Order: sequence, then structure tokens, then C-alpha cells
Amino acid sequence: MTAGSTLLLKSLSLLQKDGLFFTSIDRDENRNYLPLLFTIFGQENFIEEVVWQKAYGGGSKTKHINNLHEYVHVFSKCKEFTAFLELPPDKRVAKYYKFKDAKVALRGPYRLQPLNTNSNDFRKNLTFPLPIPNKQTYGSEEWNKCRQEIAKLIANKELELTGDFDSGWSFRSGSKEWSGDTILPPRQWQWSWEKTKKALIDDEITIELVDSEWSINYKQYQYDENGKERSKKPASICVGPYTQAGTDYIRNLFSYDAAKFTKPVELIEGFIGIGYRDSNARFLDYFAGSGTTGNAVINLNRQDNGNRKYILVEQGEYFDTVLQPRIQKVVYSADWKEGKATAPQTGISHAFKVLKIESYEDTLNNLQLRRTAQQQDLLDTLPQSAQEDYLLRYMLDIESRDSLLSVEQFHKPFECALKVTVDSAGAYEERSIDLVETFNYLIGLRVKHIDMQLEQGFVTVTGWLPTGEKTLVLWRDVERVNYEALNRLCEKLAINPADSEFEVVYINGDHNIPAVFTTTEEEGGITKTLKIRQIEPEFLQRMFSMEV
Repeated sequence: MTAGSTLLLKSLSLLQKDGLFFTSIDRDENRNYLPLLFTIFGQENFIEEVVWQKAYGGGSKTKHINNLHEYVHVFSKCKEFTAFLELPPDKRVAKYYKFKDAKVALRGPYRLQPLNTNSNDFRKNLTFPLPIPNKQTYGSEEWNKCRQEIAKLIANKELELTGDFDSGWSFRSGSKEWSGDTILPPRQWQWSWEKTKKALIDDEITIELVDSEWSINYKQYQYDENGKERSKKPASICVGPYTQAGTDYIRNLFSYDAAKFTKPVELIEGFIGIGYRDSNARFLDYFAGSGTTGNAVINLNRQDNGNRKYILVEQGEYFDTVLQPRIQKVVYSADWKEGKATAPQTGISHAFKVLKIESYEDTLNNLQLRRTAQQQDLLDTLPQSAQEDYLLRYMLDIESRDSLLSVEQFHKPFECALKVTVDSAGAYEERSIDLVETFNYLIGLRVKHIDMQLEQGFVTVTGWLPTGEKTLVLWRDVERVNYEALNRLCEKLAINPADSEFEVVYINGDHNIPAVFTTTEEEGGITKTLKIRQIEPEFLQRMFSMEV
């Protein structure tokens, strides 16, 4: 399995069942990438291939055809659970909603849209006629009164459509064929008879005579029946915003070209804005680059006071010089010019956490090998291929075991430190490592509360495991919180099945607390079990597991 396949499989596992996956690729690699996406997500979960025109003009040095576009592929984890996709309302089209009727208080103004369509997808069931008053009375009071009567007849099922395209359509009133006039579509209607019938009853279809031709339109209101403004539909072609806009944005933010050829924030806003009504959505970008995705999420939250969250992953050195300061800047102000905030009043409340993950270089810096001089002499006599095999299959596993993170380091967990690489030349310095938070991530704990009692030598974390079990994690300085002190602390924290609200308790270091507490309540015979687990083996197994 390739690294790309592995990454895509991980992406699939991280998505919720109604989640969407967006990925961009240029023309040259698209032919190789798309089959891989279909293999991982399945043909049935393909949503769309979006063509993004990223540049304009130019191409004077291009020998053949000037390439101006990239692709953005959209897949779902499970298409049957994918919600109706929509974008925020386009304020530029508000001016087209200029007509009003009795529904204006709830639905707002409306615009007229053709009921007829010239779609190549011809369907016979959309070719039915519409009942209208006598054509000779058009424009008179009699016309208007008759239209109201037709709507009532349809509502009371006293006027019904019968027949089909092949045998011929007709309206019947009871046992008699209706004698009124009708209008057929030039090709076919956009709606089924059921939907059209409801619109006729609700007075949401207009019939006008324009230049001796009948014009049939439906009323498209600015707001739906629940008072929500009409959204915009995503499209498979994006003309702009152009790459230059991304470069200009960074230049205004920092006053210099801190990063070049970044994706425009408006482009990413468009993609994360799909399904914008979910203001608590979460977004993961594991090739975060300059931080455009985080920037876009912040912008969208600023617009509708949302609570969307983002996770950005990046290993480039510009994380510290571009990505992190960019997030800080856009939180402080929505607009920047030449590195200066031009709208600080638009600053929003925002908190983000930076997690620095151990690198390959950090691992090497902390390895301590256990090898005698005789073993080294023997190793030197082996062929190069054998030495490499020894390195991969034995040395990194056996000789360096427990040197990166040993059980002893858990005795004083709040003082744990590792040698961390600080530059590309290989220099390093000792830095504190947060074992508490690392363990929360390793066991997948959904944290509810953290109580830091460092002066007393312990920290407690409460939350829920992925299994749903309510859990307490107790970290302690083993020298300060010894056996006796730990027992007193457990009594204080009600770590026993009779009183505890927890189902699982993790504790570091050696202790004399039973691994399982079980008690049976006399009334009802209910058995309660409290599981006590040791942190060290769980931590090391999950930290160094080789499972993909």
C-alpha cells in the first residue's frame, strides 16, 4: 500500500458518516490521483469534480495550450447520508427579489422564474397542461376570479389531471371532461404535477401574455416557509478567485511576501461554506500550508457568529513564521493593508492550541543504544546490507528500547523532558513534554475537566472514552504522592464502586489499589464494577504501536 493510499484511508476513518472530503490536484497528476480516490471512497460516494480557473491571461511562453486550471475533487464518506449542499445567500442577487404578495411578512419579496425548461433530459410526465380561464377573458376581473375558482377546484379534488403523454392529457371534473382552456409547455415543465398543483393552489404561479405568447413563471421567494433566506447552489466550475489574490492577501497581512502561490481564502471559504447552516462543523486540513483553511473558518464564524472548529497540520518551518501569526492576525482584524490592521474593531474572541509532535530527528536525539565494544566490532565486520538490516530489525527495536520514553519517566510526569530539534542544522534543546495531554489523545478521551494540583503533586482529568465509559485519569508525582497519600487521595476522589461516578480510572506508578472493584447493591441486586488501569503500559503500547 502506498503512502498516499494510507493517508486517504485515514481520511476516510476520520470522517463522520455525513462528512465531505475535498482535495485539490493539478492537471499533471489528476489522471493518477482520481482512480486512487475512487478506489478508496468508491464510485458511489463521488460528489463532483470541480474545475477551478486559478489564473487568467498570460501563456506567452507556452508552446501549446495555456493551462489555467486545477481540479478539486469532492467525495462523501457515505453519500446516502450527505445533506442538501448549499452555500450562503448571494447578497448580489437580493436586488432581483422585487415583487411582493400577501406572504411578504414571512417569505419576503419574490422573483419570477420560468416554469418551462428546455432541458435535454426529456421526461414525458412533465409535459402536462395547465388549466386556465377562457383565454378571451385575459386581463379582466373575470379572468382573476376564474383563476381563484380553478385553484379551489384543484384543492377540493374537483378538478383532476388524468391521462399521460402517449394517450393524451385531460382534466376531469367529476365524471365530466373539463371544458376550460389549457396551456401546454413549449417542451416540458420543471416541476411534477403534484408540486405544480400545490403552487397553483397557493397562488405561487403567474400566467401572463407577453408579445402574444404565454409566459408561465413560478414565484421564487427570498425566504423559505421557515423564514430562512434562500441559499446559493455550489457549482462545478469556479472562475476565480485567482492565485494572485492569495499572494496579495498574504502581502497585505505581513507587508511582504511571507508565502507565495497560496490558495485564495475566498476559494476555501466557498468550499467550507457548503453546508454553512451547520455552524458547529469541524474541519481538518492536514496539508495546511500557510493556514488558509483556518483563516476561512474564522471568516465564516465572524459572519454568522458560528462555532466552527478547525485542525491544521503542517510540518514546514513556516508554521512558526507564517501559519501561526496569520491566525493571530485574522482573529485580531478582518482586514489588513501593508501589514497593518485596518479594521481592529472586527476582532473576535478566539482560542487555538498549538501541539508540536515529536519529529524523526527528535527520536534520534533521544535514542540511547545499549551495545558492548565486542558487539560493535562484530557489527563492523558485517556487509553493508547486513548492517542496514540489523539497524532496522534489531537496533531500533532492541538496543534502544525504553530509551525514548521509559517507565521511570512516568514517576515524575510533570518534569518529563526530551531533546527537541530546534533548527534544520540538527541543533536541539531540552523541552518539557506534556504527558498528561498526550495520554488524553492516545486513549481518545473526550475531556470534560482538568484539575491541576501541581503544588500537591497531582493532576486529575475527567471525561469519556470512545466506548462511552466515564473515566478519571489520575497523574501523580510518585515520590510526593506515595502509597499512603494515594490511598487518601482515592478516598477523597471517591474511587470506589459504591460512590464513584466513574467506570474506569487510570493511575500512573505502582500502587496497592485493586485492579477491579466490584460491589453489589442489596436492593435490586445491581452489580457495580470500577476498573483500575495503569497508565504506563497503555501509554507505551498506544504510543509505539506499529498498526497502520
